[in-house]
Amino acid sequence: MMINGVSNVTQVNNVQNLRKPENTAKVTESSDTVTVSKEAKEMAEIYFMDKVAAETPDVRADKIAEIREKIKDPSYLNDAIINSAADKFLSAIGL
Repeated sequence: MMINGVSNVTQVNNVQNLRKPENTAKVTESSDTVTVSKEAKEMAEIYFMDKVAAETPDVRADKIAEIREKIKDPSYLNDAIINSAADKFLSAIGL
């Protein structure tokens, strides 16, 4: 294979041979600021709450409080209640 000429090399050489400007204006350093609107903050908070709610399992606090009160009563825990709870648990896990 023989290459007779490369047409784009001269264009690259021309760009490399350009002189840089001698007097460049100095850029003064300034700090950038970002302002977030009240509406944007509220939307971010709503988005975060929605995400947390989607990841949180459903818990019924009223049922938990009711069961805690029942367990505090010593007469509540008897063999029938324990067997019923065990049966429900085993059926829930597929046994």
